[in-house]
Amino acid sequence: MTKHKDLKVWQKSIDLVEKVYLLTQSFPKEEKYGLTSQIRRAVISVSSNIAEGAARKNKKEFNQFLYIAVGSLAEIDTQIIISKRLNYISSGTEEKILYEIKEIRKMLFGLINSLKLK
Repeated sequence: MTKHKDLKVWQKSIDLVEKVYLLTQSFPKEEKYGLTSQIRRAVISVSSNIAEGAARKNKKEFNQFLYIAVGSLAEIDTQIIISKRLNYISSGTEEKILYEIKEIRKMLFGLINSLKLK
């Protein structure tokens, strides 16, 4: 099977983890167990599910984990919008993160489609 560390989508998702962790450091302390925790768990889930799926024995299982990663991206998307509405992040930051989410989502669907063709 594919080594997850060789996948560009995994590498990009790790970059997103780093950005989200740095971003959420400035969230209010009262959000530590709320939004901060939620968004951090969701962003870690993306790269973790790509890695776990890549370690599976067949493409069907890999695809299943990739779809879970897509779901986690939808969570992050929502949490970033909420963060902006609560004025925890700027519009510019929101746009940058949402763009990265969109790019990772495209890459995931590309990988999903390529696994179906093989």
